[in-house]
Amino acid sequence: MKGISFIALLLYFIILIIAVLWEKKNHSVEDFFFAGRSLPFWALSITFIASWWGAGSALSTSDLAYQDGMGAFWYYGMPVLLATFLMSLLAGAIRKLPFLTQGQMMEARYSKGVSKLVAFFIFLFMTFSAASQMVGVGNFFGEYLGLSYELAVIIGTSIVIIYSMFGGFRGVVFTDIIQFILLLFSAIIVFAVSWKNSGGWESISEISYSLGKENYMSLAGGWKKYLSYVITFALAWTIQANVWQRISAARNVKDARKMTTLSFIMYIPLYLIVVMTGMASLKIYPTMPKGGVILAIVKDLLPPISATIVFVGISAAIMSTMDSLINTGAMTLTMDLFGQTGSEALRISRISTGIVSIIGLVVSMKIRSILEVTWIASDVITTGVFIPLILGFFWRRGNSKGAMSSMLAGLAFTLVHLAISMGLNIPIPWQLHSTEQILAGMSLSLLVYIVVSLLTPPEYEKADEFMKLARKENIKRL
Repeated sequence: MKGISFIALLLYFIILIIAVLWEKKNHSVEDFFFAGRSLPFWALSITFIASWWGAGSALSTSDLAYQDGMGAFWYYGMPVLLATFLMSLLAGAIRKLPFLTQGQMMEARYSKGVSKLVAFFIFLFMTFSAASQMVGVGNFFGEYLGLSYELAVIIGTSIVIIYSMFGGFRGVVFTDIIQFILLLFSAIIVFAVSWKNSGGWESISEISYSLGKENYMSLAGGWKKYLSYVITFALAWTIQANVWQRISAARNVKDARKMTTLSFIMYIPLYLIVVMTGMASLKIYPTMPKGGVILAIVKDLLPPISATIVFVGISAAIMSTMDSLINTGAMTLTMDLFGQTGSEALRISRISTGIVSIIGLVVSMKIRSILEVTWIASDVITTGVFIPLILGFFWRRGNSKGAMSSMLAGLAFTLVHLAISMGLNIPIPWQLHSTEQILAGMSLSLLVYIVVSLLTPPEYEKADEFMKLARKENIKRL
């Protein structure tokens, strides 16, 4: 079966490359990162879904559902729904602005210095998030194909790098559509097989009760355990640059809103399928299988051809998220940090794609936990960027000094906790990765933003112009 899977993976890679090369070439940086703002809302919605329904969704959530039941929906599903809902409220304002990146938005709202720091935070977030998907592909490929973790990471990441460099954002969207179809088909197969072998809802309820898992069948059972993740992930993902990129790439404001609304609706059944697959596995496996429940179901319960199709489908889930994160990280590096938008930008874009991929690869070799890497990425962006970015749309008294101070305070807060997680003994009044930590970091960022803004001269002219653009119904696009 390993030989068949290798051949299937190779064929899948060839199909992606043909699909990317078949698409029209990129002639500008707007083509490379926004597909010339020519894609329909449903295509952007699919790539939006594919970019968040990745390794954490397909693998980690099902394993957590095996342990915690329906409450595991709070780990990934609830943050995604909350973030998508908030994104739908902001979609109109984001698409109305005549700026393509968050860095450009923050330069218009505050200053060039704030823009560079925001871009640096976003670059870190996208790179670490891409690394989390590399961890996923390393674990999944390694276990399924019998490869070392390192080799599995390199193979999976190399596939993504090659077609991302060729196709840019248009290529990412086009391949995401293919990957989403494969993933949806695979997820349904795995769910159907696991549910049939478990005996259904009543059988799962009986085994969970016999094991003392009283809230296993309750959706509300996981909110306390996962509340810190709901807050951290939802706020981080609300301002996630790869989703704002998709909103900015929409043809118009109406399409941007339709994209986020359709995605919200689709996420509900997709995450329920993953959670219920994990729950069904409690009846099938008395202990957590090595490599996780999804991998065990594919290996143990599916015939070779079906198993191969599902293997490619789950691989597609991981890589469709990874390509989105790498592309947006490269966009931030090219347009915001390097400041390239002219004739050289297209060449720099491909170099940036390689830089993001290599850094993510190094991180994934050092930290081999999807949850740990995802937390680090989300903590950085939540405490460092959320307050000045979002309040910049609503509070005209907020200024560049307040924004800069808020981000630096958030960065310091994050670095302290990162140092503790690496073994440094620094006393703090809360547990790491807790709700209290997130609320403290957000409160510090908000307090610094407000106080410094009030103590320094206002910048009403820039604020009013920015807010006017965000609220105007029809403006000429760049």
